[in-house]
Amino acid sequence: MGVRGKFWDLLKPYARPEGPDFLRDKRVAVDLSYWIVQHETAIKSYVRKPHLRLTFFRTINLFSKFGAFPVFVVDGTPSPLKSRARIARFFRSCGIDVSALPVPEEGVSVERNRAFLKSVEECVELLELFGMPVLKANGEAEALCAQLNCDGLVDACITADSDAFLFGAKCVIKCFRPNTKEPFECYQMSDIEAGLGLKRKHLIAISLLVGNDNDLNGVQGIGVDTALRFVQTFSEEEILDGLCEIGKGNNHILQGVSRLVKNVRLNPYENPANSKTSHCSFCGHPGSKRAHCKSTCEYCGTSIGEGCKKRPEGFMCNCICCDKVRKEKKQQKHENWQVKVCNKIAMEPNFPNDSIIEMYLCSNHGKFTEDNGPCLSWGNPNTDMLVDFLVFHRLWSPAYIRQRMLPMLSTIYLREKALKLEKPMLCGQYEFDSIQRVKVRYGQQSFVIKWKKAAHMVSSNVHMNTVEELDKQEEEIVENDETMSIDQLEECNVPHSYADDGCWFILTDENKDLVRGAFPGAVDRFLQEKELSESKRRKCSSLRSEGCNGKSEPEKSRAVQLNITEFYRSTKVQFHATGEDDLANNSENQDSEGSKLKRKVLSSNYPKSVRRCLLFK
Repeated sequence: MGVRGKFWDLLKPYARPEGPDFLRDKRVAVDLSYWIVQHETAIKSYVRKPHLRLTFFRTINLFSKFGAFPVFVVDGTPSPLKSRARIARFFRSCGIDVSALPVPEEGVSVERNRAFLKSVEECVELLELFGMPVLKANGEAEALCAQLNCDGLVDACITADSDAFLFGAKCVIKCFRPNTKEPFECYQMSDIEAGLGLKRKHLIAISLLVGNDNDLNGVQGIGVDTALRFVQTFSEEEILDGLCEIGKGNNHILQGVSRLVKNVRLNPYENPANSKTSHCSFCGHPGSKRAHCKSTCEYCGTSIGEGCKKRPEGFMCNCICCDKVRKEKKQQKHENWQVKVCNKIAMEPNFPNDSIIEMYLCSNHGKFTEDNGPCLSWGNPNTDMLVDFLVFHRLWSPAYIRQRMLPMLSTIYLREKALKLEKPMLCGQYEFDSIQRVKVRYGQQSFVIKWKKAAHMVSSNVHMNTVEELDKQEEEIVENDETMSIDQLEECNVPHSYADDGCWFILTDENKDLVRGAFPGAVDRFLQEKELSESKRRKCSSLRSEGCNGKSEPEKSRAVQLNITEFYRSTKVQFHATGEDDLANNSENQDSEGSKLKRKVLSSNYPKSVRRCLLFK
């Protein structure tokens, strides 16, 4: 969608990898149609109404996990140009001659697919029950997203339609994957301007040359690379007027606007009337070969009498005359290329389309006036009606819906608590108990918060569904939908619930800064206790290491492997046994007769390795 060709590949080197914290506390315009179209084709045959499930979980993730304030934008009535382009795309895919297409009358548009419109209406109803602002564009949703971003009402746009840059967007997030630690692609218009030297009107000119959603053809024979090189020769103020003049066949607009031509400056001290001087065929430097035979060429730099050096393969002379000729050829080649591109543009009928340019430069894409801007306000979810809506459309159990909504409700609770608003309990049932631990998920740290169910809300005859029971219920629902992977639909984190000593508790993952703003005292106590436990652990480990170092030397020697000389005792031992010793140790002599014999044998001139083997046989 958007500019045709490999336009995204052109911008890819200038994408910034941003993490989840990039969107925290920022307003984000979301192209709702992009969300629906992105996954519906892939999972349509697996899940009942996938657009509702995807919108449900993505909204919760965007609001709670990423901490953003989303503004959803839906498409309005498509323009006649867009309608004709859609019909042409359909006919072309079917192999039908596009020249026989009916031309939509002025102001007449072809409505979108009714099934798709119904899906959008259901998603809008779901988002309004969430309390999210939903705006309807006059035409394309990405145009209104870009206008909100350009006017500073939102900080970024989430869309895969590259037309957002042409409509004036400053920051575009192309890929949005909640359940992954990989960063998402964030395109800043300032980076594109610095890297490619392209501004908004340059991008509009490229779309006119290569084609876009309103004109599939563009200019025949011009691709993205050629269009990029061509528009870079113009300034932003000249590019669109230049295309209009070239489309009328007036190529004089090229004179004095080409950057490459401007940069090609001849040496002012050169005499253009001089013809190219002769060059030696042996060394390639200025002068004749006969003159170089008499005296050494000054360019070769050899000693007197050695003569010139033979020029190597691919040699290029750098004298003033040759440099001038190369510059002239380069300039002429560029001018010839420009003329060819201009001829292709001039052959295109009714180029450029003023309606497309006016549409891109328009600053009124929403159903509101400049005096009365869009209403961007976020309310609390209508939980009861939302549960009824999803029970009817998705056949989910109420307990399952409420549990999956809990991350969003806890985020709202913490935000309001940080603003010193009176919020006694979460969902009117749970109160803050403590911080359990620090959790790392997808490379991001968060606090695991323990919420305790109020005593007056606990009833002995009320059965609380555990996580396992809710998951079992959901598995049965998914089986009816022909089984679908939860990860593929980007489900949010499931809070854990359990009972302990007659009390019910739930555990949720919350942003650390959000918890600190709501409960600063509890965070300080948790960090102090954590530091104290870590210091105790370090102290115990140091004591254990000191105890190991303080062991007796014999105990230490037992654990150490003996070296080879200690294990294999040397055979070079001198025995000084006297007669009295033999009488006193008669039994020992009997036992040592064999060893004496061995020593006698080993005293011969055998190698040491052989003597050692014989000793221990």
